Amino acid sequence: MNAALIIIFGVLLFSMFLGVRAQKGKDMDLEQWTVGGRGFGTVFVFLLMAGEIYTTFTFLGGSGWAYGKGGPAFYIIAYGCLAYILSYWLLPAVWSYAKQHKLMSQSDFFIKKYNSPLLGVLVSLVGIAALIPYLVLQLKGLGLIVSETSYGKISPTAAIWIGVISITVYVMVSGIHGSAWISVVKDIMILAVVLFLGVYLPIHYYGGFQDMFQQIENANPGFITLPETGQSAAWFSSTVLLTALGFYMWPHTFSASYSAENPKVFRKNAIIMPLYQLVLLFVLFVGFAAILQVPGLKGADADLSLLRLSLQTFDPWFVGVIGAAGLLTALVPGSMILMSASTLFAKNVYQVFAPRTTEQQVSLLAKCLVPVIALIAVYFTFKGGNTIVTLLLMGYSLVTQLFPALLFSLFKHKIVTKQGAFAGIITGVGAVSYITVTETTIGTLFPALPQAAKDLNVGIVALLLNVTVMMAVSLMTRKTKSAAADQAA
Repeated sequence: MNAALIIIFGVLLFSMFLGVRAQKGKDMDLEQWTVGGRGFGTVFVFLLMAGEIYTTFTFLGGSGWAYGKGGPAFYIIAYGCLAYILSYWLLPAVWSYAKQHKLMSQSDFFIKKYNSPLLGVLVSLVGIAALIPYLVLQLKGLGLIVSETSYGKISPTAAIWIGVISITVYVMVSGIHGSAWISVVKDIMILAVVLFLGVYLPIHYYGGFQDMFQQIENANPGFITLPETGQSAAWFSSTVLLTALGFYMWPHTFSASYSAENPKVFRKNAIIMPLYQLVLLFVLFVGFAAILQVPGLKGADADLSLLRLSLQTFDPWFVGVIGAAGLLTALVPGSMILMSASTLFAKNVYQVFAPRTTEQQVSLLAKCLVPVIALIAVYFTFKGGNTIVTLLLMGYSLVTQLFPALLFSLFKHKIVTKQGAFAGIITGVGAVSYITVTETTIGTLFPALPQAAKDLNVGIVALLLNVTVMMAVSLMTRKTKSAAADQAA
C-alpha cells in the first residue's frame, strides 16, 4: 500500500468517525436530522453552505474547463459573487418565513406560500430530478480523484462504491450534523491544497503567472479570452445570470438556510463568501498550468488535468493529501444531496398522497430512502459520460425554473397564483428537457437573429417562457376567481 492510499483512507475513516459521532446527545427527529434544530451559528452555516458549493466541481470541473475551454471558464468565478449579493436580501426573508412556519424542506416553502400541496409535489420532483445529476457529478468526481491519486490501486468503480457506502451510513445516522462537522475538515484541507497548487504550479513550470499566460497565448492565440462566437461575451453574461439566479434554488442549499440561528448569519456570510470565491481562481490557474505540461486531454478527460499534473509533479504522500481533499469535496455535498432528496420525497411527495402518515413515519421513510436514492445515482454514474461542468449546468437549468415562483411569493401583494406558478414551472422544465434532449441552441431556433443573440444561453428561453406563462395563467385565474366571487355576492 503506497503513502497516497494510506492518507486517503485515513482521512476517510476520520471523516466517518466525525460524521457518525455528530449525532451524539441529540434526539434525531426530522427537524434535527434535516435542519439541525435551526441552531447553527455563522461559522457552521458558512462551512456548511461552502461545503455544498465547493464540491468535486471545484477540483475537477473548474480546472477541466480552464484546460479545455480557456477564457469561458471565468464564468465560474463571476456567478457565485452575484449569487452572494442576492443572498443578502433573499435568504433572511426565506429563513424568517421558514422559522415562523417550522418548514423543513424547500417544497414546504412553496406549499405554504401558495397553499398548494400539489405545487409542493411538483417542486419536489423538479428538485429531485436536478439533484440526481448533481449527485452523479459528485460520484464521478470521487471515482476520478481516488483512482488517479491512488495511482490506480483503487478503480473508479470501487472508489464510487466505497464513497456511496460511507455517505449513506453517516447521513442515515447523523443527517445534517454529520455534514457540518465534516465540512470543517474539508474546508481547511481544500483551502490549503488549492491555494498551494494554484500558486506553486504556475511558478514551478513557468516562472510566474504572467509568463504562464504569455506562453499559453503564444501556443494558442486567443485561447484565454472569450471567442467572438459560441461561448462569447453574450453567452458568458447570460450563463452568469442564469446560474446566479439558480444558485440558492438547489433543494439542499435552500433547506440548509433553515439551519441558521438568526437571519444576521446570512448577511455576514454574504460579506465573506465573495472572498472565498477567489479559491476558484486558483483552481483555474492549475488548469491553465496543465495545458502545456499535460497536453492531449480531450473531452471528459480534460477534468483530469489537475490530477495528472499533480501526479507528475509531487511525491506520493502529497498526492494523497490532494486525493483526500478531493474525496471530501464529494462527501459533504453528496451527503446534503442525499438528505434533501430523501426528505423531499418522504415529506412532500409520499405524505401528500398518504396524509395519515405521522412525522415519525416520515422521518423513518426519509432515512430509509437514502440508500435507494444513492443506488439510483450510482446507476446513472456508471451509465453516463458527460463532463463535470455539463452535468452541473443541466441541473442548474432545472432548478432555475423555480426562481420566478419563489421571487414573486416574497411580494406583499400576490401577483402570481398557485395555478400560475404551477404552469410556469411546468413550462420552464419542459423547455429545459426539450433543449437538453435535442441539444437546441438559440441559433437553431432563430437563425435570423444577430450573432450575439444566438450565443445567449438557451436557458434564457426556458426562463422567459416560464415567466410569460406564469403571468398569463395568474392573470386568468385571478379574473376567474374575482368573477366567481362577484357572482356569489
